[in-house]
Amino acid sequence: MASSPSVVQVQSFLLFSTFVFLSLSSLSSSQPTSFRPKALVLPITKDASTLQYLTQIKQRTPLVPIDVVVDLGGQFLWVDCEQGYVSSTYKPARCGSAQCSLASKSPGCGTCFSPPRPGCNNNTCGLFPGNTITQTSTSGELASDVLSVQSTDGSNPGASVTVKQFIFNCAPTSLLDGLAKGVKGMTGFGREKIGLPSQFSAAFSFPRKFAMCLSSGKGVMFFGDGPYVLQPEKEISSSLQYTPLLINPVSTAGTFSQGEKSVEYFIGVKSIRIDEKEVPMNKNLLSITTDGVGGTKISTVNPYTVMETSIYKAVVDAFTKAAEARNISRVASVAPFGTCFSRKNVLSTRLGAAVPTIELVLQNEKTIWRIFGANSMVQVNDDVLCLGFVDGGANPRTSIVLGGYQLENNLLQFDIARSRLGFSSLLFGRQTTCSNFDFTTKP
Repeated sequence: MASSPSVVQVQSFLLFSTFVFLSLSSLSSSQPTSFRPKALVLPITKDASTLQYLTQIKQRTPLVPIDVVVDLGGQFLWVDCEQGYVSSTYKPARCGSAQCSLASKSPGCGTCFSPPRPGCNNNTCGLFPGNTITQTSTSGELASDVLSVQSTDGSNPGASVTVKQFIFNCAPTSLLDGLAKGVKGMTGFGREKIGLPSQFSAAFSFPRKFAMCLSSGKGVMFFGDGPYVLQPEKEISSSLQYTPLLINPVSTAGTFSQGEKSVEYFIGVKSIRIDEKEVPMNKNLLSITTDGVGGTKISTVNPYTVMETSIYKAVVDAFTKAAEARNISRVASVAPFGTCFSRKNVLSTRLGAAVPTIELVLQNEKTIWRIFGANSMVQVNDDVLCLGFVDGGANPRTSIVLGGYQLENNLLQFDIARSRLGFSSLLFGRQTTCSNFDFTTKP
């Protein structure tokens, strides 16, 4: 029988929680103080050549627009400080400072042997920024600077607001290799205390949650509570389904310390069905082990869903049989996809190609994430559609990684405080899309 916590333990926890909240609030104070937004908004665009999702923030003094890659499970914002970083408000995080304590349990303390500049200062703590596209990491100086973003009422952008000391990481130019042309870094939306959602929540005292709506064109990211309004006047937050967000007990970052948990977003897929028939597979792979292997996570750095080999084969076999029952014939594969079909007998519907529906069964039979043709099929040429899933090999760290294409035109709300995911299902069924947020600023 577990023992109850002592009064001293409870008091210690409360004191620590108060310290973290006050530290974040003081480090991320907002400006101007006369206006406190209820929510913030960022545009998201898809780069056609790399299939990466990008957003733009304004940082530094004077403010400079910075394009960065959206990394849903990333730990923090990192930017290239070697090339053209000029700001009068840049502040390196000194060793032993509150910034260092928030950013890492055991930050290193560095020395720079070049003349001082952003990214190169003595007596500063460092982190390990990672390029999750190329899966490379390096060391970088922790710092803070001004960051500006637009507020929103859920329907339109409003006044810009400023976080005066937004914590981020400086990285060398070489870490940009493999990223879309013109970007200056990557921005992380993970559970980390210095991830964007946590810093915005602390700065403006709104709920620690955000919503993401990806598109092949222009999508949108909200921070804070709804409403989330897409034209023509469709309010999405009121009709979300919810499923728990799970925590992987072992960090999935490129570099981490022993005992660190993952800040990425995992959900509990219990089974997969195709046209309401369960796909036979080794369900042990759907659970996360104590050493952090298995399970299902959501990713914006994977353009398509990646599945462990045996799961992939089982899904492909079941999908192909269901397609053939509809008189849809399989054709030669087109890289990177292993399963393709002729368009000859495929009808078009409001939900995309009329193909078998893939269902991710979550915590119970009533909570189902349905993947319709618009999210399952990729048109590679006039005559061929391919199943937008790829084989992830026999021993991947994570069994299923839900990639960007499968997320498009689905609004996903990540409620970090309550550890749950809200999902809308394909918005085409509601006669709107993720491209339909009105970015016109109204007076």
